[in-house]
Amino acid sequence: MKMKPLGRSGLTVSEFCLGSMTFGVQTPEKDAHAQIARALDAGINFIDTAEMYPVNPVKPETVGLTEEIIGNWFASTGRRSDVILATKHSGEGQNFVREGAPITSKTIRATLEGSLKRLKTDYVDLYQFHWPNRGSYMFRKNWRYDPSGQNRDDVVADMEDCIGALQREVERGTIRHFGMSNEDVWGTMTWNAIAERMGGPRIQTLQNEYSLLCRLADTDLAELCLNEDIGLLPFSPLGCGYLTGKYQGGKVPEGSRMTLSPEMGGRKGDRVLDAVDAYLGVARDFGLDPTQMALAWSARRPFVASSIFGATTLAQLDHILGAADVELSSELLEALDTAHKAHPMPY
Repeated sequence: MKMKPLGRSGLTVSEFCLGSMTFGVQTPEKDAHAQIARALDAGINFIDTAEMYPVNPVKPETVGLTEEIIGNWFASTGRRSDVILATKHSGEGQNFVREGAPITSKTIRATLEGSLKRLKTDYVDLYQFHWPNRGSYMFRKNWRYDPSGQNRDDVVADMEDCIGALQREVERGTIRHFGMSNEDVWGTMTWNAIAERMGGPRIQTLQNEYSLLCRLADTDLAELCLNEDIGLLPFSPLGCGYLTGKYQGGKVPEGSRMTLSPEMGGRKGDRVLDAVDAYLGVARDFGLDPTQMALAWSARRPFVASSIFGATTLAQLDHILGAADVELSSELLEALDTAHKAHPMPY
């Protein structure tokens, strides 16, 4: 298992991160615990979760359940120190969490304390905001994202308020490092300028969607990450399962995400199936498993710290772990780029 630095944090993480958003809905607790153990045995030392998990769908009665499942594993095994643990504070508009309130200095401590209690730990290695209060172009909003209604002074004041609260948690020892999710270049640079001016925690990581099907991070964000030592943490590196090929030909496997979210969060459409066909063809041409190829590609990009995958079952996890052994030749990378040029942003 290849290891990489996590921003400027001084932490080193595995190039693959175990995602957990199925724990508690699609993946029962016993199976989730087996996944954690298997992932650590394979050399993975990084687990990502969030207070609002599990998802697909998010329900008020299950909010926080994933953190509880992970916490129960820590309590039963005593292996908290073996894991770099990341979780997230939900943002504005998630009505099942704090009635959709935005992230502020008044919500951070109580929210973090809730996560720590559920996770049965005294600290989180990486504490992330799930999305910025001002909104985000992620989640297929890139087609209509309009920041013209923002008031810069208000946005900066909001960031300053949050950085101050985060620094107090750093001083308490409850969080070690800070990261953002679904953030852009301007936001990241502004967060870090404020952190430097105020003496608060800088952004070490960005957790944004990134895969062969969604390469929004390839230009400005890539340059930012490389020059500012910020590690990208791709989520949905398999395009919500599309890149496995399991949805081709109109198939909807039992228990798959499409059975729970038929529109796949706005990703469903003929263009995505055509794009997947192209990538499946590349995998065949190079004698590779398409799932492992897509995961290895996402993890080996020069601005990526660790690629976050999710597995519903232990068998899926075992299959995914084979990505660690995939070699990406220059010829393969060129073929993937050619497919991307023919099928850019299919959703």
